[in-house]
Amino acid sequence: MAALKAKRPAPGWLWFGAPAAIALVLPLLVSSAFAIDIFIRVLLFAFIGVAWNLIGGYAKQLSLGHAAYFGLGAYTSTILLIRFGVSPWIGMLAGGVVAVLASLPIGALCFRLRGPYFAIATIATAQVLMLLFLKFRDFAWGAEGTTIPNLGNSPLMMQFDAKVAYYYIALALLAIGLVITYQIERSWMGYYLVAVGEDEDAAEAIGVDTLRIKRQIYMISAFLTALAGTFYVQYIYFIDPNTAFSFNVSVEAALVSIVGGIGTLWGPVVGTVLLEATSALLQSWLGSGHGGAQLTVYALILIAVILWRPSGLLGVLTNAYAHIVQARPAKREALIDG
Repeated sequence: MAALKAKRPAPGWLWFGAPAAIALVLPLLVSSAFAIDIFIRVLLFAFIGVAWNLIGGYAKQLSLGHAAYFGLGAYTSTILLIRFGVSPWIGMLAGGVVAVLASLPIGALCFRLRGPYFAIATIATAQVLMLLFLKFRDFAWGAEGTTIPNLGNSPLMMQFDAKVAYYYIALALLAIGLVITYQIERSWMGYYLVAVGEDEDAAEAIGVDTLRIKRQIYMISAFLTALAGTFYVQYIYFIDPNTAFSFNVSVEAALVSIVGGIGTLWGPVVGTVLLEATSALLQSWLGSGHGGAQLTVYALILIAVILWRPSGLLGVLTNAYAHIVQARPAKREALIDG
């Protein structure tokens, strides 16, 4: 009996291997452009949720201004592309650097506040940036925005004829975000973040430099969010301040993490699959003429999840998985005893 238990392989790898295998082959099994578009948006917002979760989930700093970094990444890469002919691949990294630099003064100001005051301050920073870019008419095209030049199938300029290519880029971004989160979660920084999130005053009392930790994780979160901004404008071929600095981006990043499970690796992914897929399908089924019904159903799902499982849906999946794993040895023992 002990030998059987010792030989039983650890199932933890399934959390990584199974989703990765499904994600890699999914676009090869689905030919619908509409379905691929849904998958891309799910992957993108899952990535944004993973980036937000670093500061909002592990450190429990409710940032509602991540649209600021999303927009900075989008505008940096677009300006470099249109004004100077720089590839969006390089512009993506440049946008991440700009977002990191912007997060330093924003973090220095906002981290002086806590709770709802911090959340309001982050909203204000994103709105201020949107207003500034509305005024930059000569340099950043103002309120009218601009279209991204269509160069045809040009992989070096992040432009492709098929949506499948964009799918794999979004998948790669999500994988990068998950790997970074996994490494942080299991490092000294991860333990410090959890301590800050649970009780910031107690963390300071035991010697944790809470302000430094929050600034560092904020920079990483801002960098990743800026990458998503670049990808998004390259995917839709258009940019304007209302799109790049949309408050919806900040809200969605927080919602998918909260619904899925904040402070967990897979929580934002689970939340995004539920919310974004549901939203897209409702919009497709009900059409633009039933916008109220679509929003009502969406709101009911949110209310049900938050009331029924305030810790997030990931806990439900984890418990179900644990019951399955525990049931297998019991069944095997029963068969042997029989």
